[in-house]
Amino acid sequence: MFTLPGRRRTRRVLLLSLGLVCWWLVYHWQQHGTTSYVPSAEYSALLIARATRPSPWPTLPSMQWHATPADHLEIAHLLNQQPRQRSGKPTAATNGTGGLWHTRKMQVRRAAQHTWQAYAQNALGYDEYNAVSRTGTNHTSRGTGYFIADVLDSLLIMGLHEEYAEARDALVGFLTFDQRGTVSLFETTIRVLGGLLAAYHWSGEHDRELLRLAVDLGERLACSFNTSTGIPPETAVLRSDGMPFALVSSTAEVATLQLEFRYLAKLTGRSADFRTPVDRISRLLREAHKPDHLAPIYVDARTASFVPSADIRLGSRGDSYYEYLLKQYLQTLRTEPHFLADYQAAMEGVKKHLVARSTHLNLTFVGELVDLPEPRFSPKMDHLVCFLPGNLALGATMGRPLHHIAPRLLSAPAREDLVLARQLAETCVQMYADSPTGLAPELVHVRHHTLPSIDPRDLLHPSGDLLAYPADRHSLLRPETVESLFILWRITGEVRWRELGWRVFEAFERWARLHEGYAGLRDVTEVPPRRIDRLETFWLAETLKYLYLLFDDEDTVPLT
Repeated sequence: MFTLPGRRRTRRVLLLSLGLVCWWLVYHWQQHGTTSYVPSAEYSALLIARATRPSPWPTLPSMQWHATPADHLEIAHLLNQQPRQRSGKPTAATNGTGGLWHTRKMQVRRAAQHTWQAYAQNALGYDEYNAVSRTGTNHTSRGTGYFIADVLDSLLIMGLHEEYAEARDALVGFLTFDQRGTVSLFETTIRVLGGLLAAYHWSGEHDRELLRLAVDLGERLACSFNTSTGIPPETAVLRSDGMPFALVSSTAEVATLQLEFRYLAKLTGRSADFRTPVDRISRLLREAHKPDHLAPIYVDARTASFVPSADIRLGSRGDSYYEYLLKQYLQTLRTEPHFLADYQAAMEGVKKHLVARSTHLNLTFVGELVDLPEPRFSPKMDHLVCFLPGNLALGATMGRPLHHIAPRLLSAPAREDLVLARQLAETCVQMYADSPTGLAPELVHVRHHTLPSIDPRDLLHPSGDLLAYPADRHSLLRPETVESLFILWRITGEVRWRELGWRVFEAFERWARLHEGYAGLRDVTEVPPRRIDRLETFWLAETLKYLYLLFDDEDTVPLT
């Protein structure tokens, strides 16, 4: 039998594969799309590269999400609108202090005041506030300033200067980190250290007491980096001279320390103490093997390698790894391109393996890979994943509004990211809309062919595609969805994102508000709902802040 030489045979096989992919694209566009739209050569090449890229899991069917012709036409229409139409700025009839969005912004501000006043009256100085019992609790014997530090910048941004002065003076007056106790390295970094640094920034970088506290805490937390590999444990000891020991650490947690410590290094000039250790973590995670650039949710701290049997997801223990790839690139003023390359490669992996559509309503969602190293797809989506729509939109334009970008300059990958961002945001909002209380559960499962069976009692809405099992029906008043709505509003100028955010806020006001603050819900499918006797600090530090900015003038806080 005649056989081709190896190189020629490989070339012909590749050409045949590319031809089959092109045929599939044309067929798909004819069957499912608008025949008046022809995909650009750039986008066709992108889809071919995605489809032909070898999978690390040959037996796992690839989701192969892509934007349809109708999706592309919608983005083209958005780009071709006049700037005034697209910007969504208040018209003359609604501008000024009596305008609709100003009124709504002030309602969010009053919700923030209500939250702070209840905390200040019942639990001032405590790390957490329990709104049902009107009590406070601490993470250590003397407290770490957890609640106050986390909300300081929100109070400043909303113009609550009296409340800010009360909070700041209380914090500076009582807080010391020279105490015995073990704290979460991740939570203490993003909420206490990050809160102190954010407030210092918004003070014009003039409040030396806030910086003093931040430096003291940073020095104590940085001791956690002194492991054999540099991968820290999940907990930090506030007063310790010993060498920390880490076995397995959460990927999201060790990948979410960089922004705070890099900023602290910039303020103090102490790069060796604060920046070098977190840069080392970033380098180790970048060099560690990741199947198709997707990071398992655990890192073996002894070897600085990912645990190959750990799940892959963008929810708990995975989310911030992907989020911070992009944000570190932006924080460095785009001077470290490896962050952007890693982010874009990871999003390609997400689109190939994790993004799918629901069975009935065609909702776009992000699932998970479980049972690794030979994984199966699970149609489960945490509310935490709802950071992704905003992140995709942010990465598509690097934070610039669409009306500042000529349509011809927006690349095919950027347009696709905008399509996916808008579709995922719709699904995140649907998690609220389907619920009897109008508030989203902690996570949902999605009607999909990989879901073995469905109990109709688990459906959030009888005719919907979203299911919430009893253990997952609580709401902690999380910020991810409204954060994405805020970013989408800033970038696209579509007023619909503001309107959707207002519906979410109304549900918060109706079901989470108490006489003495706010509280999460035990079950979002119960009307009236039972409350959780604990208010997460991110309610005021993030959720209300993003809602305020969503309804505020679009230039108050820049995206980059």
